[in-house]
Amino acid sequence: VQLQASGGGLVQAGDSLRLSCVASGNVASIRTMTWHRQAPGKRRELVAGFTTNGSTYIRDSAKGRFTISRDVSKRTMYLQMNNLKTEDAGVYTCAAALIPTYYDMTYWGEGTLVTVSS
Repeated sequence: VQLQASGGGLVQAGDSLRLSCVASGNVASIRTMTWHRQAPGKRRELVAGFTTNGSTYIRDSAKGRFTISRDVSKRTMYLQMNNLKTEDAGVYTCAAALIPTYYDMTYWGEGTLVTVSS
């Protein structure tokens, strides 16, 4: 499985961005896909995810602002981020797992940088 994230950029606080993650390879084996974020000097953290058995996760600080979705036909996962805050900035990376878990990801894509100015 290969993953390619895109959609990052420089925005102002309050703006929106939509990140995309395209999966290729043995996509049918994927059971979980996630978005993670790492800000400078901080540990990488889970932002959002879904499992193919219907579970979804949105980090508390992002609830009401971020939405995770997918287009199976395009093999693409999205992260719609609205009302961005400066603390949302960081390198966003998508990941996939072959089991329904948010905490043991097997495949990682390259990150896409989100910068939020105040």
